[in-house]
Amino acid sequence: MESGLLWFLQPRRLRRIGLSLSVSIFGLGYVGSVSAACFASMGHKVIGVDVSRAKVEMLDSGRTPIIEARMSELVAEANQACRLHATTDAIEAVLNSEVSFVCVGTPSLKNGKLDLRHIENVAKEIGAAIRQKNSPHVFVLRSTVLPGTTETVVLPILERESGKKCGQDFTVCYNPEFMREGSAVADFLNPPYTILGASDTNHLAPLRELYQSTPGTLYETTIPVAEMVKYFSNCYHALKVGFANEMGTMCKHLGVDAQAVTKIFTSDTKLNISPAYLSPGFAFGGSCLPKDLRAITYKAKELDLKLPLLESLMPSNAEHVDRAVDMVLSTGKKKIAQLGLSFKAGTDDLRESPQVQLIKRLLGEGLEVLVWDEDVSLGRLAGANRQYIEEVIPHIGSVLSADLEGVLRAAEVVILGNKSASKDQLAKYLRPDQIVIDLIHLDPARRPEGAKSYEGICW
Repeated sequence: MESGLLWFLQPRRLRRIGLSLSVSIFGLGYVGSVSAACFASMGHKVIGVDVSRAKVEMLDSGRTPIIEARMSELVAEANQACRLHATTDAIEAVLNSEVSFVCVGTPSLKNGKLDLRHIENVAKEIGAAIRQKNSPHVFVLRSTVLPGTTETVVLPILERESGKKCGQDFTVCYNPEFMREGSAVADFLNPPYTILGASDTNHLAPLRELYQSTPGTLYETTIPVAEMVKYFSNCYHALKVGFANEMGTMCKHLGVDAQAVTKIFTSDTKLNISPAYLSPGFAFGGSCLPKDLRAITYKAKELDLKLPLLESLMPSNAEHVDRAVDMVLSTGKKKIAQLGLSFKAGTDDLRESPQVQLIKRLLGEGLEVLVWDEDVSLGRLAGANRQYIEEVIPHIGSVLSADLEGVLRAAEVVILGNKSASKDQLAKYLRPDQIVIDLIHLDPARRPEGAKSYEGICW
């Protein structure tokens, strides 16, 4: 199965209603306590597990171990209905449950690396308990871990400690949480989506039952994708906070109403608050973004402001061009065809085009480069556009050709720099022995078939 492929999106209304499962929750911190209370409120039998006897005694007596809206009432009601208990005995919890969720902490070490000791210890305990079970068991990791951790760290521990085989005697899944402190219960019961990761969709049947009454889209995917979505989300949230704070700081020092600017900015759901510009691809360019970033960061220096996030964007963009150069050089080939010169198909704007910068770098490395772009003709270029290309690559005329077949005929490596070339054109002229480097993340339906190698720059 292709990595990252979503197996399907399962509509909630098609699933069965009314089934309850027995669940053990390892780790009664923030995520674990909320998960335990919410699963119990949904009608499932829940056993909380923690090394802290104080937390266990609180939960087992119907009191919440954490301060969070609605937790007191949910815990008390579940306890009175005999659906929520707690213990320090891991073996007892596993033997009396069908599914175990691991919600222990993954704090940072001094060097920033994740500390996985709590997860490893719980995996050992659950593995030892599975050894004593005659029925199948489902291990579900909820703790935030880097991609690969579940399958390369946790799964081997479970197999070693249980003496059993994953996929036969027990299954392993990953189910990230998206709860915010202060609204955790509401976030659990009404999430933006539910993500279930497994190596086989059949392993997810119990989790589908657990989440059958939860609204929102249910995504079933691979474990590494499920692990990475959590980091993708949290890093983006951090980026948004940092961006808003830095732009707000600029507004304040320029005497501009930051609240009014933000209200107008966030009302744009076509570009600003939307999937636009969030598909991994090549560097940004054109006549607006680089220029405006430089202007705002230069003004910040004049105001003696440090805006490290905004200041990092141009260097980050340059690194992406460096990666493209390295990808081409790593092929060991000398004859290169680049399809696309402008920063975006459908325009002849070459100003600050990262494709132009890439060509300049490749020529500087001594490679033979030919360029085709159906929208770019030197005879039509004028004004600032022509001035820019003449300053950056004054000899562009010697590498730019209108003959797509001729450009591809001579190439060992084909770079897709923008979407100028159609799938039919590529299918007609590409050869199986050529290496294709896709900088723009073409939709799979538009990708050429039969290439010796097809690789994306950051996907």
